Amino acid sequence: MNAILTLCVVSAIVIAVSGFRICQEYQRAVVFRLGRFQAVRGPGWYWNIPLIEWQRRLDMRTCTVDIEQQETVSRDSVTIKVNAVLWFRIVDPERAVISIQDYRAAVYQVALTSLRNIIGQHDLDDVLKSRDRINETLRAMVDEATDPWGLSVEMVEMKDVEIPIAMQRAMAREAEAVREKRARIIKAEAELESSVKLRDAAQFIADNPAALELRRMQMVTEVGAEHNTTTLIMMPSDFMTLAKRAGDYLQAKAS
Repeated sequence: MNAILTLCVVSAIVIAVSGFRICQEYQRAVVFRLGRFQAVRGPGWYWNIPLIEWQRRLDMRTCTVDIEQQETVSRDSVTIKVNAVLWFRIVDPERAVISIQDYRAAVYQVALTSLRNIIGQHDLDDVLKSRDRINETLRAMVDEATDPWGLSVEMVEMKDVEIPIAMQRAMAREAEAVREKRARIIKAEAELESSVKLRDAAQFIADNPAALELRRMQMVTEVGAEHNTTTLIMMPSDFMTLAKRAGDYLQAKAS
């Protein structure tokens, strides 16, 4: 009789001890009692009623979903291949277990279809130039779809956009044409500015005849900087006459 009592006591102690559970800081346990939801427990040490309560443990950390490359058509009928990465985490463990069978697969499928849909709503130029805006729109779409499942989508990023070779060549020609156009515009603006400066200089010289002589002397100085250069200077006749009279005067004074 004592052996049976001892066996019962030991069994009760073992069963009671077997009900203790531990969850890490990043984990939560969704506990069911006789098939019905009871509570969300953790982190730390807690106790479940043996043989009556069972649990499903969830990881509350941010999860990464790699969306495989998808071939889709943009709004301007260009076939492109796009892949992306999605980050999400569980914010309501109860709904993540009860509302959806496999939340990871569900998030992946929602992100996949949303990516194809949003690419079809934008032109190729928008996909290439406005990635940040498209990423935010895609994140909002997936987050709205997964919110009833207790999930929160933190970020979605398109990793790579692959376009056909023929389209790459066309875009290269377009970029080259844009650069050539920009170069011609800059050159034309420079010529216009130069012509304005020349006009102002001509007007100033016309108003000040002495400036022309100064400019001529400066040009002679610049040309004469080279030793192997022969320079011919055209001088006014009255200047030569004045120089001859000055020479005769100096010679007569010296004698």
